[in-house]
Amino acid sequence: MDSEQLAILNKQEEEIPGIISKIKHSIAELKKLLNSNNFSLISAYKSNIGGSRRLLPTPTYSLPTFTPPMINKEKLYQQFGSLSALSIKQKKHDYSVKSPGTDSSSHDRPLVYVPCITTDINTGYALRSVSCLSCEQLWTCGLDNIIGLYNLRGELLKSVRTTSGNAPEDITVTRNRELVYTDSKDRSVNIVNNTQIQTIIKLQGWIPRGVCTSSSGDLLVLVESDDYKHAQKTKVVRYSGSEEKQSIQFNDKGKPLYSAGGTKYISENWNLDICVSDYDARAVVVVNQAGELRFIYDGFPSNDKGSVYPRGRGNLTFSLFRPHGIATDSQSQILIADPRNNHIHILDQDGQFLRYIDAFFPEDSFRHCFNNEFPSVLCVDTRDNLFVAESKKGEIKRIKYMYYM
Repeated sequence: MDSEQLAILNKQEEEIPGIISKIKHSIAELKKLLNSNNFSLISAYKSNIGGSRRLLPTPTYSLPTFTPPMINKEKLYQQFGSLSALSIKQKKHDYSVKSPGTDSSSHDRPLVYVPCITTDINTGYALRSVSCLSCEQLWTCGLDNIIGLYNLRGELLKSVRTTSGNAPEDITVTRNRELVYTDSKDRSVNIVNNTQIQTIIKLQGWIPRGVCTSSSGDLLVLVESDDYKHAQKTKVVRYSGSEEKQSIQFNDKGKPLYSAGGTKYISENWNLDICVSDYDARAVVVVNQAGELRFIYDGFPSNDKGSVYPRGRGNLTFSLFRPHGIATDSQSQILIADPRNNHIHILDQDGQFLRYIDAFFPEDSFRHCFNNEFPSVLCVDTRDNLFVAESKKGEIKRIKYMYYM
C-alpha cells in the first residue's frame, strides 16, 4: 500500500514543475506583449490559458476496513478475518477563470473568448418579441395577431391567435410553461393554456406594454397611463394572478423612474432586480425587489447615475444609446440590445460594463448576418444561450457567449 501511494505522489511531483514552468513562460510572454509596440505580435497572440485552467487531480484515500466473520471456536485460527484493499479515487478540481464583475461562487461561468452563432432561424415575418419555452423551442410575436412557436430548425410547431384580433404588445412564458401576452388595444393581459385563452388582467386608465415572469411566479407588467391631455406616466406593476401586489413608479425623491410612453422592455434578474430598457430615456433603469433604484445605465462605462436622462440632455447633445430588447442570465448579467449603435451590451448585476458581444465578430459581419439590420429583441434560455432577433425580417440567431457547466 505504501508503494502504491508513493508511486502516485511521485508521479504528480514530477508533473507539477512542468506545469509551473509553462505558466511562468506564458506570464513572461504576456509581459513582453504588454511592453511591445509591435502590432503584428499582439494581433497574432492566441491565449493558451485553457491548458492551465485545470490542475492535476488530487488523490483521496479511503482507509482500509476490517471485516470480521462469525467466529468458529473450533477453527479459531482460520477466523481472524480479512483486510480490504486500499481504495484510491481521483477528485478533479475546476479552476475556471472567472469573468470580471461576477460573484465568486461555485456557480461562476466565464464568458467565452469569442462568441459564436450556433443556430439560424428565419420566421419570415417582422418580430416584436421572443420568449424561450425551452432550449429547443421559442415563442415569437410580430405585427399581426399570430403568436408562433418555433423549433431550432425554423419549423412552426404551433400558432395562437389573440382573442381580440389585435397584435400582442409583448409575450413571456411562466414557470408552468404557459404563454402570456399583453394586448395594448383592449388593455388586457392574457394567459394561454393549451388552446384556451383567459384574460387575467383588464385595466382601466392604463395600457399594458412589456411583461415578464418573476421567480416567484408573479407577473411584472409595464403599464402607461392613457391620460394624453396631462402628463403621461409609466410604472411597473407586480400582479399575483389578477391581484395588484406592488407598483413601482418613483425614486426616493419622488421623481419618475421611467419616461412617458415609448418602447420599453422588462426582465427580472436572478438577484430579483427589475430591469427596464427605456428607449425614449436612452437608459436602462434597474430597481431592487422593493422598487428602490439601484442604478441607471446610459450606454457609457462611466456616467452620471443620478438621473434617468443621459449626459448632455440639458444642452441637447443627445447620446445615441437607444436600448431596446433586454434579457438576464443565470449569472445575473444583463444583456441589452442597442440597435442604433449596432451593439449588444453585457453588464454585471451592479451595472458595470463587461463587454460587447458583437465586438468579437469580424468587422460588420455580425450586422451582415441579419442583412444589415441589427437585432433589437433578446431572450436567454436556461443554458444561457442568447437568442437575438432582427425585428423587420424575422431572423433569429442563437449565440453561445458563455461556457456551459
